[in-house]
Amino acid sequence: MAIDRMGYTDHGPTHVKIVANLALKLLRILIKNGVEPSIVKNYKMINNDSEVVVVLGSIFHDLGIIVQRNDHEKYSVLMALKFLDKFLRVYPLEEQAIVTSEVLHCVVSHERPNNPLTVEAGIVSIADALDMESGRARIPFEAGKIDIHSVSALSIQNVEIIEGGDKPITIKVTMSNPAGIFQFDQLLKPRIENSGLHNLIHVVAEVTGGKETCIIDRFEV
Repeated sequence: MAIDRMGYTDHGPTHVKIVANLALKLLRILIKNGVEPSIVKNYKMINNDSEVVVVLGSIFHDLGIIVQRNDHEKYSVLMALKFLDKFLRVYPLEEQAIVTSEVLHCVVSHERPNNPLTVEAGIVSIADALDMESGRARIPFEAGKIDIHSVSALSIQNVEIIEGGDKPITIKVTMSNPAGIFQFDQLLKPRIENSGLHNLIHVVAEVTGGKETCIIDRFEV
């Protein structure tokens, strides 16, 4: 649906695996640096339960795209419910309801204008935006067409999550062209600002292309 019919970037199995891995890494660094996951703070559950929430939120966040792109997060919630009802039965009934609601909040709030209200949801939203290496932009672009969308998407070479720096987490991005900043301005920056985690994350983007024609060689938020 996303790739063949809409000409969109990958939102399938590879994407959700990347997002789940990135989300887990972000969560574990934050916990190590004293950040309490919302499911622990609000419901006295444990860190492992917060990992369940971010992984399932990552897996199901784009499921609704098999219906359509617009409002896909709402379709994702509806479609995820029957899976969650089946696979979360390992929890007692009350905890099952808690985990289900937290996962669905991650799903529906990964897309603007819905803002994340939990640590876990903020993490999933940011992790979704970080899947942008080597043309894997979350902003659609038409293959073969040269414009800011395609140039910026193809400019991203590497995304690395590093513990420490000016804040608990440093996200380091290398770009072959300053046009890659478009990806930050249009997607990653708003996701971080609306995540509730902006004071915990420092983004550094560096351009590795030739300096003689480079307008900017470093960008930070």
